[in-house]
Amino acid sequence: MRVLAELPHPDCKITIFGMNQKFIVKFEQGTLEQSYKLAEADVVGGVNGIFELLDEDFMKQVLELFVQMRKAIITTYNKYQ
Repeated sequence: MRVLAELPHPDCKITIFGMNQKFIVKFEQGTLEQSYKLAEADVVGGVNGIFELLDEDFMKQVLELFVQMRKAIITTYNKYQ
């Protein structure tokens, strides 16, 4: 797996990897991460096509998922304290 690009974003770290004819888009926020795998053949324009997919609506959904993930782990963790 190799790093193809890193995108600046104020709320999370975004890294695009290439591996086995797939793009892997990884979002990190603290100890949480989300990964999305896309076949290279399904993305028009290569890495630039990935940049276009990461629009404002998609990023809003990614950030909301981080909120949900954080709530889920805190709730689970607190059950055992």
